[in-house]
Amino acid sequence: MSYFSFLRANLRWIAAAFVLTFFSTVGQTSFIGGSAGHIRTEYGLSNGEWGLVYMAGTLASALTLPYLGSIVDRYTVRRVVFIVAPMLALAATAMAVSTHVATLVLTIYLLRLFGQGMFPHTAYTATARWFTAQRGKALSLVILGHNAGEAILISGFVVLSTAIGWRYGWAVLAAGVLIIALPLVVTLAAVERTPSATEINPRVVDARDWTRAEVLRDPLFYLGMLGFMAPGFIVTVAFFHQVYLVELRGWSLEVFASAFVVWAVVNSGFTLLSGQLIDRFSGLALLPFVLVPLGCACLLLGLVAAPWAPFAFMALVGVSNGLSTTLFGAIWPEVYGLKHLGSIRALAVSAGVLASAAGPGITGYLIDAGVYYPYQLVAMGLYCGFACLVLGYVSQRVRRRNVRDRLAAKA
Repeated sequence: MSYFSFLRANLRWIAAAFVLTFFSTVGQTSFIGGSAGHIRTEYGLSNGEWGLVYMAGTLASALTLPYLGSIVDRYTVRRVVFIVAPMLALAATAMAVSTHVATLVLTIYLLRLFGQGMFPHTAYTATARWFTAQRGKALSLVILGHNAGEAILISGFVVLSTAIGWRYGWAVLAAGVLIIALPLVVTLAAVERTPSATEINPRVVDARDWTRAEVLRDPLFYLGMLGFMAPGFIVTVAFFHQVYLVELRGWSLEVFASAFVVWAVVNSGFTLLSGQLIDRFSGLALLPFVLVPLGCACLLLGLVAAPWAPFAFMALVGVSNGLSTTLFGAIWPEVYGLKHLGSIRALAVSAGVLASAAGPGITGYLIDAGVYYPYQLVAMGLYCGFACLVLGYVSQRVRRRNVRDRLAAKA
């Protein structure tokens, strides 16, 4: 089935999840980082201090997410959105009116928990349950919401904040979440989708249903996190310190912001491609290769100061993000089954948020300590190579385990 015919047959569910991923941009580092210069100036923060504030708020959201994220196993998408959308709007409003560092930490906490955390977590979990045989294709279409959000909201916010001020820009975002996102998702997700018995893909086989307690005792889960956490850490660092890197390299912030369009276009293309690859080969088969483009992107940004470097970096990150976002959204049923998917995904998402929390704080501290930031990027690129080897081992072990479990079930 082509993407067009698949989308036409399943438009309401794809659109509902797409809206959630689109508006999750409000809580992503790539978006918040665009206000970093204003925040540091108005609050009198250094790079390291701003990094610690961001780390504190994000870390708190990572610790909350495993508990809050389990609600997607108990409630429908509509009921979950009635909780998370007003909270994201509240967070954007807080960014518009906050004047104290303590409230800034709370603001970051809410933005990260509901924007980076619950909005995409709800979208991915629902999509994985709604679709089986074409799960990769469905997720790739849903993930395009991230790309659209990055391309439209980031550049749009730059224009908006220039016209009316960055704080008023955040107030407009809060209104958009309540007036556009909430009613759209509630309407589109009014009917739940149940996969039919004929939707079977012989190449993508879900594992037996693990409980969250079993997952926490599984050594392969923790080995997998060494790779799964890398994109959250690295991309967060690159986007969070974008203003500092622009100043360091002598680039223009407007030019760097325009490179997000390259990121969005490439990301969109590889998101769609990855959906087809997952449905054809399985997520476990692709797992060992997912971090290769990200490692190359880090090496390039750390070693090349030419004006074209931001565009090449964004292209490579677009390749990696297109692959990793779809893959990390689709692979969990292959590893741990569907019954407790929301609770298990919440653990993984929490680990990713934890990595994104640690990134700005650690790198900000190293910058303040005099460690050359481009050298840090090179080290991240080398780490990606190591993580690919670990993920290859995990992939082999999980596939063998699934075969053993299926044979045991038939015995």
